[in-house]
Amino acid sequence: MELKDELPLDHELAKVYRWGAAFCGVFLLVFGCLGLAGQLSPFDTSGGQIAGMSTNGVLSLISVVVGVALVAAGVIGGNFASTLNMGVGALFLLSGFIHVFILDKGANVLDFGMTNVIFSFVMGLVILTFGMYGRVSSRLPHDNPYWRRRHPREAAAEAAADRALHAGSPTAIAQSVASKALGAGSE
Repeated sequence: MELKDELPLDHELAKVYRWGAAFCGVFLLVFGCLGLAGQLSPFDTSGGQIAGMSTNGVLSLISVVVGVALVAAGVIGGNFASTLNMGVGALFLLSGFIHVFILDKGANVLDFGMTNVIFSFVMGLVILTFGMYGRVSSRLPHDNPYWRRRHPREAAAEAAADRALHAGSPTAIAQSVASKALGAGSE
C-alpha cells in the first residue's frame, strides 16, 4: 500500500491543515522579509535582530522560502498541506537540536541565538501539530477518514448498518448495534 492510498482526499480536517500552514507561513514570510529589507549580509554573525531573534541574509532567505512553501500548502490544502506541515515541522525540530550544539561555534552560519533555538522548537511543534491533527492518534473517532482507511472492514460494516438503520428494518437495527459493539473493541 502506498502513502497516497492511506490518506483520504476531502474532509473537514483539511481546514486545519490549510489554516495552520498559512498562519505559520505568513509569520515566517514577515520575519524573512523584514530581514531582507534590513539588507543584512548573507553570513554575518554580528547579531542583526528582528523580533528578538538574531538573523542574517541567508536565514531571512530560508524563512521566506519556507514561508512561501507553507502559504502555498495552505492554498493547495488537503493531504499536501498536512504532509508538508509534518515535514517542515520535523525540519524545524531538527534545526533546533542542531543549533543547540553549535550556538557559540564557527559552524553557526545562520547566526542562531538561544531565542532562535526556542523559536525553532516552538514553531516546529506548532507546524507538526497542525500537520498531524486528526491523522495521528491511538483513538480516532469512527467517522474520521483516517480511521475508515485503516479499518476498512469495520467501516464497511458500520456504513451498511447505518444505511439499513435509516431504512428502518428491525434486523438492521440489531446489526447496527452489534457492529458498533465490535467496532468499539477494535480500537
